[in-house]
Amino acid sequence: MQNLQELLSKPVWQMTGEEFIMLSRHASVQTEAQPQPVTDTNRKYVYGIPGIARLFGCSLPTANRIKKSGKIDKAITQIGRKIIVDAELALELAGKKTGGRK
Repeated sequence: MQNLQELLSKPVWQMTGEEFIMLSRHASVQTEAQPQPVTDTNRKYVYGIPGIARLFGCSLPTANRIKKSGKIDKAITQIGRKIIVDAELALELAGKKTGGRK
């Protein structure tokens, strides 16, 4: 059997079946040993002005006004023209009353 470093540097098309299986088993053992980062799978995102309109149940011009008002800015991530909105946070921020008449 060859050294693991030699197998890693060898192209797959030159490996024998036995070498390939040994390498794949070694890789699967390593991936199981490494802890995976915990991601928040409960987050729901909407995209763009149409997504904001669906989230709040309003028209596109109203959704644009909501975005421009700055009320939900903490829930918005914008990269260029792509708009990503954290739906739960946006609804929470829109529900908070700030200023206005009492």
